[in-house]
Amino acid sequence: MRHVQKNFPDATLPPSVAGGKDNVTQLLILRFQEMLREGVLTQGTRLPSERELAAHFNVARSSLRQALKVLEIMGIITPKVGDGSYLNKDTSAVLAVPMEFLFLLDDTSVGELTELRLLMEPGLARLAAQRATADDIALLRKSVKDLESSSQDRLKLVSSDLFFHRAIFQASKNRAASSLFQTIHRAMAKMILVTSQLVELEHTLSFHKPIMRAIEQRKGDEAAALMQDHILDATALLISEQTKQQEVWLHKSVVQTKKPILKVKKQKKAAARKKCP
Repeated sequence: MRHVQKNFPDATLPPSVAGGKDNVTQLLILRFQEMLREGVLTQGTRLPSERELAAHFNVARSSLRQALKVLEIMGIITPKVGDGSYLNKDTSAVLAVPMEFLFLLDDTSVGELTELRLLMEPGLARLAAQRATADDIALLRKSVKDLESSSQDRLKLVSSDLFFHRAIFQASKNRAASSLFQTIHRAMAKMILVTSQLVELEHTLSFHKPIMRAIEQRKGDEAAALMQDHILDATALLISEQTKQQEVWLHKSVVQTKKPILKVKKQKKAAARKKCP
């Protein structure tokens, strides 16, 4: 495996970009795309140290660290204690799509993940209302409190949101469901990462808080209905964004196709004018 330390494409950021952790994350994805295409990076490559990456991208190490954590959540890199971070072996397809479609990782579509979540989570919320212990309720409250204080920290927002859903899986006291969460949590994190960029924090809290209250009050049917509404709302946001991005891609594709045709037409006209006496 190559440890990439040199030959990075130019990655110096302007001050307006370097200041934002979300922008740093998107920049890293764009640079990884370039380096994969140019052969500088290969699947399974060990990345340079945080210090080297921060210096290369001209960003603070704190911003870089947050960006790397988001890339880890999305399954793009894997950190190994004492050995650095590695680009995952299945990331070439991931890095070929824009940020808005990272929820399609691991061949999990929005529709498939939504179907699975709708089959499970409303029922698990109902079970949580019946079976949650005082400790489970405390975890739910903590997840909501953490989410409330995450407006300036995208990584904390995603982690807190995911923690809320994991707490409900655990509170259901269904061990098979808790194990399944470990299988789908990465795809869920990607969905959360996207939707968190499409709505204000209060929008998410407007679903989490009523669900928590219904579980606290042992109202199983209400908790299930609220969870279903929450999942359907998130799915609608993702599908809407996907449609917008597809329209943008189609427009760009049409423009790129027209450019060479227009160039040829101009060349023919110029040649024709030269032939005229």
